[in-house]
Amino acid sequence: MLTITPVAATAVRAIVEASEVPSEAGGLRIAKDAEQQALALSLAAVPAEDDTVVDAGGARVFLDEQAAQLLDDKVLDAGSDDQGRVQFGIGEAPTA
Repeated sequence: MLTITPVAATAVRAIVEASEVPSEAGGLRIAKDAEQQALALSLAAVPAEDDTVVDAGGARVFLDEQAAQLLDDKVLDAGSDDQGRVQFGIGEAPTA
C-alpha cells in the first residue's frame, strides 16, 4: 500500500483545509489519466466507490484502482519549489 510521509500528510491536510472540500471526509485523489498515460491529482469530497483510501494522520488520499496498483510499494512525499508551491513526488518504499 502507498506510504505517505509526514511532510506529504501535512501538505495534503493543508490543501484540503484551504479548499471548499469538507476536511472531515475529503482528500487528495490520485487517478490514472488514460489520455496522458500519467497520474492525475485532484481534490475530492469523498472517495469514489472503488477507491482505496489511505489515511495518514488525518490526511486522506484516495487511489483509483489503477493508481493503487501502480503505487502499491511506493512512498508519497512533498516539498515546495522556489515560489513556495507544493510539489508531490513518488519514490520507492524503503525495504526492511
